[in-house]
Amino acid sequence: MAGTDRQSTFSGTKDVAERLRFDVGRLEAYLWAHVKDFAGPITLRQFKGGQSNPTYLVETPVRRYVLRRKPPGKLLPSAHAVDREHRVISALHALGFPVAEPILYCADEAVIGTAFFVMSFVDGRVFWEAEMPGSNPAERAQVYDAMNATLARLHSFDPAAIGLADYGRGENYVARQIERWSKQYRASETEPIEDMERLIVWLPAHLPPPQPPRLVHGDYRLDNIILAPDAPTIAAVLDWELSTLGDPLADFSYHLMQWHMPPSEAGTGSLVGYDLAALGIPSLEAYVEAYVRRTGLDPRPYLAVYSAYNFFRIAAILQGIVGRVRDGTATSAFAAAKAALVRPLAAKAWEFARQA
Repeated sequence: MAGTDRQSTFSGTKDVAERLRFDVGRLEAYLWAHVKDFAGPITLRQFKGGQSNPTYLVETPVRRYVLRRKPPGKLLPSAHAVDREHRVISALHALGFPVAEPILYCADEAVIGTAFFVMSFVDGRVFWEAEMPGSNPAERAQVYDAMNATLARLHSFDPAAIGLADYGRGENYVARQIERWSKQYRASETEPIEDMERLIVWLPAHLPPPQPPRLVHGDYRLDNIILAPDAPTIAAVLDWELSTLGDPLADFSYHLMQWHMPPSEAGTGSLVGYDLAALGIPSLEAYVEAYVRRTGLDPRPYLAVYSAYNFFRIAAILQGIVGRVRDGTATSAFAAAKAALVRPLAAKAWEFARQA
């Protein structure tokens, strides 16, 4: 298994990539003017993870901040909406939900070249592998339970009550996502993939019944979570780029993909092939049961359809990265490796479609 490689590959920071550099002095002047108690000088590093929206560690003698920006260059419409990310973490931070503290949003592209936002740096641990290498069974069990409870809590908020009634359309979420990712897939297609063609036709004809619209994260998984440095608790949920109002069961079933994910060097984490009981990680059935108990929402009758949809969606997202490599706007050194994943993910999606 490629556990340690992924951990070392994506952890920590590196020098800022050439095409993602900007005038640090200009940023520093902007922060002096707009951030309470700010004091420079700034040192800037780029996080190795966070490939869609480039993410930087901004260090000063007093404090550490994190800056996320739109990538420079030609972008798909509606992608990389850092303004939405800032808005959602602002709403959630006010509720005591575990997110980084939002500090400011800047739409003025003159400062660093693209829109960006700044949030506090959250100290802690990120596990890049779903099996949590180096942990122990008791901690894994507690972390998985915390992950389940945190997503259940997110799905329990009434969007209108937290000021996010207009954060997305909410209704017909799965149908709209299928349409959106079919279009994005077409825009970034590099070769014909038969399973994707079948899914583009099959999915709109087999939609799950509608759920009450809730705030959905869109990419909820272990490596988008910072755990406390010394406890099995969640310090912050990261990467809200795909968040919107939508179907909570689509969001939850996306999170379940790690129990089925084809293992790969470049993929998201996978639990396939591990002895989960020995590791202290719950079975898929037990994990779903805990979510149903916490929310009263039950994905089980339509889980195969949701799984087909989610594997299709991630295949389309990865194809988008492949398209950005083709167009020269991808910010990840690993983007090319993701091209090899599109076919196996599409095949997995079609397998679930056949089950359904």
